[in-house]
Formats: sequence, structure tokens, C-alpha cells
Amino acid sequence: MKMTLGTHDETVFHPAREELDVITILRALADPTRLEIVRILASDPGGERTCGSFGLDATKQNLTHHFRVLRDAGVTRTRDEGRNRFTSLRRDDLQARFPGLLDAVIGR
Repeated sequence: MKMTLGTHDETVFHPAREELDVITILRALADPTRLEIVRILASDPGGERTCGSFGLDATKQNLTHHFRVLRDAGVTRTRDEGRNRFTSLRRDDLQARFPGLLDAVIGR
């Protein structure tokens, strides 16, 4: 599924729930930075964060890559609002497709 977001003139890809692939998800989560992003999102009571609010020690280009890998794998969803880009976990989709996987990977 392709989705146009907010005021950015771009199309962001989010795979449909039925297209989620466990191997692709596990590859995305195998990187320590991406796993930390997912852990932060999983522990955030608000459910989503702006891309710049993770407090990770990485360049903007590096973080952009990590956010894209997670989104393309179907682990996260991206939403634009004005000049901000928000990231959230696709917890419901992941749970429906692969029950218990997310909690097992993040250590809950």
C-alpha cells in the first residue's frame, strides 16, 4: 500500500498487514539501532514519537535509513503532520500476523 503523507511531496510505502514477512521483519530488527528504536517506541505511552526525539547517537542520514528499513519491513508506520514526521509501532498488525513476535524480540 502506498500512502501520501502530509505536506511532504512524496509517497511513503507501508506494506499491508497480509504482506508482512517474518524474515524481513527479523532482518530489520537484527540491527542494534533499529531494535533500540522499536524498544523506545514500545515503551512510549504516547505510542508515537517525532523522528528527532529518540536521543540516539547517530547522524540524521543514518537514522533516516533505520526508520526507512523499519517502515519498509512493516514494523513501524510514518505519519506527517506539518513539519513533523511521527513514527509509531504497527503493534496490532504485527500481533495479528505473528502473535507474540514483537514482545519476544524486544524482551517483554
